[in-house]
Amino acid sequence: MRTRLLVVLLAFSATAVAAFAWPLLMVTASERTQQLLISRNADLDRFAVLAQQADTTGDSGQLVAEVLRYSSLYGEPVVVANAARKAVVESGGMHLDDPAVTNLIDGALRNEPAPPVPTVQPWSTEDVLLARPVGTGTRVAGAVVLRASVRAAAEDVAKGWSTIVAGALTAAAGCVLLVLALSRWVLRPMAELARGMRAMTEGERWAHVTGKAGPREMRSLAEQFNRMSDAVSEAAEQQRRLISDASHQLRNPMAALRLRVDSLAPRVDEQGQRSYRSAVAEVERLESLLDGLLAMASAESTATRLAADGDSESCLADEVVEAGVYAWTPAAEQAGVELVTAEITADLAVQCSESDLGQVLDVAVDNAIKYSGRGARIEVSCVDIDGSVRITVSDNGPGLPAEELAMATERFWRSTSTAGARGTGLGLPIAQALVTARGGTLRLENRQPQGFAVVVELPEARE
Repeated sequence: MRTRLLVVLLAFSATAVAAFAWPLLMVTASERTQQLLISRNADLDRFAVLAQQADTTGDSGQLVAEVLRYSSLYGEPVVVANAARKAVVESGGMHLDDPAVTNLIDGALRNEPAPPVPTVQPWSTEDVLLARPVGTGTRVAGAVVLRASVRAAAEDVAKGWSTIVAGALTAAAGCVLLVLALSRWVLRPMAELARGMRAMTEGERWAHVTGKAGPREMRSLAEQFNRMSDAVSEAAEQQRRLISDASHQLRNPMAALRLRVDSLAPRVDEQGQRSYRSAVAEVERLESLLDGLLAMASAESTATRLAADGDSESCLADEVVEAGVYAWTPAAEQAGVELVTAEITADLAVQCSESDLGQVLDVAVDNAIKYSGRGARIEVSCVDIDGSVRITVSDNGPGLPAEELAMATERFWRSTSTAGARGTGLGLPIAQALVTARGGTLRLENRQPQGFAVVVELPEARE
């Protein structure tokens, strides 16, 4: 944006300066040309009067003397011819037989207007020829031709143009400084807001911008940003305190409740066993729900911390996968499910801690064991894919309906086909939060002809 603003303002400034400077340059050249013509026309008029007198009196002495003195003094040649196109006086090396002089004399004798003189420019060097008829009315008794030098006029025009150009450059420099100051004044608050937004997205709390410079609208926007940052930080702090309070205030009563329920087991008669088992199941469900909520909050806190501080932890994904499969094999056998490793590439280091990757793998394998059904086969693979590590947990169970795939990572969501199974609906959201925090992706896919897969891709560990 800064570049575009500077280009527009500088182009406008350059156009404005040029719009003022160019007419001044043209006017300067035109005025100096007019001065030259006025001066030389006055000399031509003087010689025409003397030539008229010489034609009337028959004495050309004064005319010749003044012409020769003029050429000697100013270095500009003059030719005076009579009506018969004979030279009365020639000076300065200019002669009547010069074709340009002859043409001008012929035109003057016919009382035709002289051709226009081009405007003198700083680089003009060619002399100009000026002609004037001798006589009055329709009686032309001769003609006067003067060759005028434009060098002095060109030097004056060059000096005038130099002054104008210097002024234009000074004005342009002033415009550049003004544009830079204006763009800085306008864009500096936006740069501060951008830094503030980056700080917020990177997890920095209470990120503020100064908001003391720039237009009034930008200052107001900075104040609104600071209030928003405070509100977001306060909400995050309240969430953190809620999690901390819940972990202390809920775990202890839950543990006490579990002890009391367990201690009642020998004292419950046969008629109350059914209600007792239901109460135990509810306690277990509450414990699982509490653990899931705290794990979810911990995963989100990890995401915020990694965004702010970066991630320097890594582990070998193949070792975590093999250890996870080994640990879940007894549970799979008990559920009547075959759990095996498929393709495993050795020494695949990923940008993720061993505990977090193990938790993600536990969620995927646990879901596969619970929902794939007895007799199913679960395969776990770990391979390198274009700079990323892909971990896939797939089964040949019933899978999920296509319309439910997008909802499977929402909190507390449970599929209608697994309503009777144990679970809180927080496993996949927790896994997704952990994977996303590490810059990876988690996808859910149905396999053909049947089956379900959890695909996790994580970036390889940086050297």
